[in-house]
Amino acid sequence: MSTAARPTDPRETWSIEIDKEYLKFSCAHFLIFADGTAERLHGHNYRVYAEVDAALDDHGLVIDFIEVKPVIRELCDWLDEHWLLPGQHPDLSVRDLPARDGLSEHVEVRFKDRLYTAPKDNVIVLPINNTSAENFAGYIGRELATRLRQRFPAVQIRLIEIKVEETPGQRGVFRMRG
Repeated sequence: MSTAARPTDPRETWSIEIDKEYLKFSCAHFLIFADGTAERLHGHNYRVYAEVDAALDDHGLVIDFIEVKPVIRELCDWLDEHWLLPGQHPDLSVRDLPARDGLSEHVEVRFKDRLYTAPKDNVIVLPINNTSAENFAGYIGRELATRLRQRFPAVQIRLIEIKVEETPGQRGVFRMRG
């Protein structure tokens, strides 16, 4: 009898966990606090951990590790070596500056009395309200869920959990059901 055809106990779940040294990204950012202050621009070397919970298929697999790891790596590689900005913070604005006088396209970033400019290809504006480890985990988790569902529609994902480690022992965690 196949695994899929066997009645399962509703208390039982299966998942895969991925913890690979190469699932990481380095970036610059600054946090904006509730009192309106912000950190100085600085950087971290983040590590990404993932768990995918889904029904077992006929072959006894949630999803093959080999299918999930490259998707997470794509996301890490895209974020790597960029200045990450929160596109949804009400006090931060980002404006494109055209190429001129031998300079490439740039962006102008304003936060309160701060003004920064950077080459446009060095900056990624994310659909988040702050550049916290928790929000990075949420962004990666939502993107991972979307990409896995597009590439592997037969996999019935019940839960995705992403952990983004800012420094050893400090992680932001995101969980998405369904």
